[in-house]
Amino acid sequence: MSQQLKEAFAKAKAQDRAALITFITAGYPTVEDTIPILKGFQDGGVDIIELGLPFSDPIADGPTIQEANVIALQNEMNLDKALDLVKEARESHGVTIPIIFMGYYNPILKYGEIQFIQKCSEYGVNGFIVVDLPPEEAVKFRSNCAKYDLSFVPLVAPSTTEERLEVLSKISDSFIYVVSRMGTTGVTGSISNQIGSLVAHVREYSKDIPLAVGFGVSTKQDYLTVGESADGVVIGSKIVTLIGESKPGERGITAENYVKLILSSSSHNLSKTVENNASQSLPDKSPVDFQEKHKYSPTFGDFGGQYVPEALHACLRELEDGFENAVEDQKFWEEFRSLYPYMGRPSSLHRAERLTEYAGGADIWLKREDLNHTGSHKINNAIAQVLIARRLGKTKIIAETGAGQHGVATATACAKFGLECKVFMGAEDVRRQALNVFRMRILGASVVSVTNGTQTLRDATSEAFRYWVSHLKDTHYVVGSAIGPHPYPTLVRTFQSVIGQEAKAEFAKLNDGKLPDAVVACVGGGSNSTGMFSPFEKDLTVQLLGVEAGGSGLNSGFHSATLTAGEPGVFHGVRTYVLQDDEGQIHDTHSVSAGLDYPGVGPELAAWKASGRATFIAATDAEALSGFRLLSQLEGIIPALESSHAVFGAIQLAKKLGKGKSLIINVSGRGDKDVQSVAEVLPKIGPEIGWDLRFNEDSPAN
Repeated sequence: MSQQLKEAFAKAKAQDRAALITFITAGYPTVEDTIPILKGFQDGGVDIIELGLPFSDPIADGPTIQEANVIALQNEMNLDKALDLVKEARESHGVTIPIIFMGYYNPILKYGEIQFIQKCSEYGVNGFIVVDLPPEEAVKFRSNCAKYDLSFVPLVAPSTTEERLEVLSKISDSFIYVVSRMGTTGVTGSISNQIGSLVAHVREYSKDIPLAVGFGVSTKQDYLTVGESADGVVIGSKIVTLIGESKPGERGITAENYVKLILSSSSHNLSKTVENNASQSLPDKSPVDFQEKHKYSPTFGDFGGQYVPEALHACLRELEDGFENAVEDQKFWEEFRSLYPYMGRPSSLHRAERLTEYAGGADIWLKREDLNHTGSHKINNAIAQVLIARRLGKTKIIAETGAGQHGVATATACAKFGLECKVFMGAEDVRRQALNVFRMRILGASVVSVTNGTQTLRDATSEAFRYWVSHLKDTHYVVGSAIGPHPYPTLVRTFQSVIGQEAKAEFAKLNDGKLPDAVVACVGGGSNSTGMFSPFEKDLTVQLLGVEAGGSGLNSGFHSATLTAGEPGVFHGVRTYVLQDDEGQIHDTHSVSAGLDYPGVGPELAAWKASGRATFIAATDAEALSGFRLLSQLEGIIPALESSHAVFGAIQLAKKLGKGKSLIINVSGRGDKDVQSVAEVLPKIGPEIGWDLRFNEDSPAN
């Protein structure tokens, strides 16, 4: 199978042209269109086909392929159906040219890597491009491919380091896909005049391995220009657009005609400058070992890592270096801690007397992160990351936000230090957190309403990653939670651990040097929970309880309880617990709390779950609203809906622990932002907890 790919490049070279590689998403625009499109490609003269495997959250792709993925998934396309399409195209429609599957890792992981590779071999697939597979994982994946004579095609970008170029070249056994520019697929504009030097640089390591260049190619002239230095040219988004615009029944012809236009006679007269023979022997399939060096481990047990498109690696490496240098620099810590008064640190710790009395068990203490400047714990991480961004020379900041508190904190930090701020927020969250949107705009930030997918935090995060990879030179992405690829989980936890450090010291001072018996925090992505838990991690007498968003109930399917109901997978650049379906597509989520409405979780929390160090439960919307009411009416503290989940869980734990024990709740944020949301849901949820706040006619005054 891999030999067929080599022969395709050799054939094109013999015709004095670059090999043409075309892309289409399986199942787009309809499942029935896919085989005619494949046949049209072949009839038009294409050398290799990339058949896209749709994924719900493709962070490397622009709007065109995102939309194709959405439509394909609506058409119930999955890996088995994609395999069937290839098999039918081979057996019944005479499609003989090489076909490579291109997609993201999680659906393959969910399917079973070995099982999927074996089936691909049986059904006529020639190889794979796995967009978000890091080199250390790609080495293992390529080894499995080799057992079935399938090819693994590495992706390299303009930012790929020499170390990574060397190992990616070693594991290539047919060709290398060279991304022509930083950014997502579908970027339009003139072809970079740097492609020749980029290809020459990659060829220093790839030697005789054919190089195919893609991203931004859409016209015949683009094909000719790129083909002057590359062995192959990849065209994707332009074809997806043309086929999407064509009429049903004509999509195969559309594909064929476009390819013929690209390959018309003048395209066979290239004056190629490369001295490469695609038919020469390529690297063998002997084992390759690769492990990048990191000061802080990128993994937590079986979780963590950097499952990102190659172009994002440069962003992460620069940030990792900046983070490592900062935390080793005493001057950085002096500057950061000098801002504690501005941030409202240290936050207070006090006993909740009436809540304790209500629970009738352990003493309940409150760590008051809601009293911080901007109203939540988010300011800790936002200030620290902005300081790092300044050290890196960045002048622009982006962030994602769900409930809006991280957006407000980031906008606040940017206002203080004079940096431009752009915040990505799902359109649904923009609606239900209108107050925080207005606060961000008052602070000078622009708010981008993301209308993709579920229009919530997950989509805002995806869009922020896409934007960052195109604007690395002057922009830093302030991730708000302990999620995403390394170094973010470690970085965010490092700066949020001030919560647990303070709580530990404050509690000991007020309780004769003792430790609490438990600490409790809500869990969305994990910023406030890892910040509270990590300083207690080695204190094994202290129970760690995380409370997730149970939504309408775990059996309803409408929840965000990732650790309680999810399973291991890869999402937003990290291996962790994920809410996903049987096909490896990411589940839609639901929570009354925008900040917990996320289908993934930080990898450190995932590791604590796997080891048993922390316990996780889910509180429903009604139970969270009960916690919201109790803290408000018993302690005069209106908590954020996120924190309200922790309040409910803590009350249950206090009853279980009994008198003579103590626990601390991390009140991660205040509830001003949620008052309107509570008013909206009370007519439905209020009766479940006996709470009616409708404005009936007031009783006469006595």
